Amino acid sequence: MANIKPLGDKVVVELVEQDEKSAGGIYLPDSAKKKPQEGRVVATGDGRVLENGARNKLTVKVGDKVLFSKYGGNEVSVDGKDYTILDEDQVYAILN
Repeated sequence: MANIKPLGDKVVVELVEQDEKSAGGIYLPDSAKKKPQEGRVVATGDGRVLENGARNKLTVKVGDKVLFSKYGGNEVSVDGKDYTILDEDQVYAILN
């Protein structure tokens, strides 16, 4: 697990590895791979503080496989692993 604790409504996602080959069996260079949009949630914040002082709990939880905005979030590297930190509203779906 990442040694990182997001704040508020932030979610830390570990990216799902992209296939090295195309459907036709051709190896793809890094420049030809699509930007990842799937990942596994490894950490979540405590939720956004509402105007009345209460916390709005997050819908996603650690371990969920999610689909997120292609160009959203901030990419970070912690302990040699790459992660993306997103606002919860940049997560579009939980994949079963």
